Amino acid sequence: MMSSFKFWAIAVCLVLVVISGGVAADPSAGPEKVLLAGNLTGPQHLGIPVTDLTKSRTFYERLGFREVMSTELPEGKESVKVAMMDLHGFIVELYQPVKGDQPGIRSRKDGHIDHVALNVRDIGKAFRELKAAGLTIAEKEPVFLPFWEKGIKYFNVLGPDGERVEFSERLR
Repeated sequence: MMSSFKFWAIAVCLVLVVISGGVAADPSAGPEKVLLAGNLTGPQHLGIPVTDLTKSRTFYERLGFREVMSTELPEGKESVKVAMMDLHGFIVELYQPVKGDQPGIRSRKDGHIDHVALNVRDIGKAFRELKAAGLTIAEKEPVFLPFWEKGIKYFNVLGPDGERVEFSERLR
């Protein structure tokens, strides 16, 4: 059985190859429409839940990452501490639930990568297109978070095995 890390590593590589145009369309594959044509701009970040944000931040800094944003989000009964770490344009989102799920995070057997996020130019257009295409969308509408200077809007699509692919627009 493939580990979650190997799965996501392969998935991210495939997304990068397809986005870069490195794979020609297979003419025998059928008339499937390419979704988000002209709207998808590339990888946004890789989200990793952690049990100790300070320890994880230090670990990634030792690997050459630098913190480019941090915040704490109050969300209902739980809040989440977040740090965005950058290495040459590759963003890793480290997030720690302040209460609650640390034991669940620590005991995961299939890896700790939670989602891969992809940039889009127009979050509303992406949401409408993927909904119309019949994909399973986790949110009722794009969600605003006060990240970066002006915030982001995002939503998640569930893959065939329940994996989450986040689509995100950084508001400017």
